[in-house]
Parts: sequence; structure tokens; C-alpha cells
Amino acid sequence: MVASVFCFAVVNAIAKSHAHIPVHELILFRSVISFLFAASFIKYYGISFWGNNKFWLIMRGLMGLIALMLFFSTVMNMPLASASTIQYLSPVFTVLIATQLNQQKVKPIRWLFFAVSFIGAAMIKGFDSRVSGFWLMIGVASAFFAGLAYNSIIKSKGTDHAMTIVLYNPMVAIPITGIWCFYHFVTPVGLEWLWLIFMGIFAHAAQYLMTLALHSDVASKIAPWNYFGAIFAVIIGYFFFGEEIYLLSFLGMLLVVMGVVLNAKVK
Repeated sequence: MVASVFCFAVVNAIAKSHAHIPVHELILFRSVISFLFAASFIKYYGISFWGNNKFWLIMRGLMGLIALMLFFSTVMNMPLASASTIQYLSPVFTVLIATQLNQQKVKPIRWLFFAVSFIGAAMIKGFDSRVSGFWLMIGVASAFFAGLAYNSIIKSKGTDHAMTIVLYNPMVAIPITGIWCFYHFVTPVGLEWLWLIFMGIFAHAAQYLMTLALHSDVASKIAPWNYFGAIFAVIIGYFFFGEEIYLLSFLGMLLVVMGVVLNAKVK
């Protein structure tokens, strides 16, 4: 799990450092490479390519695409640590949506932990002038759509192989972002091609490592390690992008992480 969130942090850093390249183009590069890896895996092991639960597989891909586009947009328009921390609201939305979509029960104390996370997100905005209200809302919307994507995975988990679920993300993203790139494409220059390839490789590695971690016998103990991503984001933002972290904003990040981790512990 730690290796997975490190890979995600690298992906986010590459995206932020190539802010002049449109978001849809970054996602296209990432999706093509992820598709090649996933399709090769599926073909080698003889797994169903199209899957069984097609509606929720497509929903997983579409909601994941929207979440990723919104998230990359926030990464390019606010400090990396803040954008990454706001994205940690996605587990909160996952549970909230699951209560309606998958009829999951929620212990009353968990609503308090949800409130803690949202207060933390508000503190990030309130005490960091670099985070505008508009981009805060975009970040929260990204977390919401990620929650929808995770619930789509829940709907598909019992019917389809994990790699088939992963495959639908690039399968949905490639035609949409490909058409978009036909009308708006910024040609990478020199080493930018290599960095975009690295982004795709790290993105797929992150998904694969996360799948391995969450499918282990001790997934409930492993999941909280996902929040090491907040630490990686702070370190990368400070050393590579010169982003200072204000004390109160840092406390807001801690509240977001604390609220989500407490939810995981109670669950």
C-alpha cells in the first residue's frame, strides 16, 4: 500500500510539473499505457475481456474518468498537498453513497467522523489563500465522483476479475480523451514524452499494487497506510514545487486524514 501511494504521488507530481499540457491529454497518455498493461495481463491469463456486469463496469470507468479529470485540474491550480488531502474525502463519499446504493449500515459515531473530515477540508480553504473556493469545490466534486467509482467497483467485485475492473478505466477514457485531443492537442517536446510514459507506468503500478494490498487477508489493517500519500504530497510539494505548508492548513489536512482513518477503524 505504501508503494502504491508513492506511485500515485509520483503521478500527481508529473501531472503538476506538466501543467502546460491539457488534462485530457495527460489522461490519454496514462490510459493508453494502463490499457496495454491490463489487456496483456488479461490475455495471458485468459480472463474475460468484456466482463459480466457491464453497466457497473462502464460506470466505474466513466465516474473514474470524471474524478481524475477534476483531480488533475485541482493539482494544477492549488498546492499538491492540499489537492491530495481534499481527495481523501472520497472514502467519506464512498460510505455515504453506499448507504443508498448498496444498503450499507453506518454506525452513528461515523457521522461525527465525517463531519471532522469536512471541517478539515474547510480549514484548508479558510487558512490557505492559495486555495480558492472554486477549486475547493472542484476538489470535493472529484472526491464525490471517486466515491461513485468505488461503489461501482463494489457492484462489480463479485462478478468480475479485478483486472477487468481496472481495464474499464482506460477503455472508457481513451475514446473520450482521444476525441478531445483531436481538437486540442499540445505536442510534448523532448523528454516530456518520456515523463508522460513514466506517468502511465507509475499509474498502472499504483493501481496494481493497491489491488494486491486490498485483496490480502489483512486489508482492513493495510488500508489506513493509504494516508501516507498525504506525507508524500507534502514532501514532494515542498522540495520540488517550493510549496510552504501553513500551520492551520496543516491542521486541516490532519483533520481530513483523522476523520477518514477513524471511520476505517470503526468499520
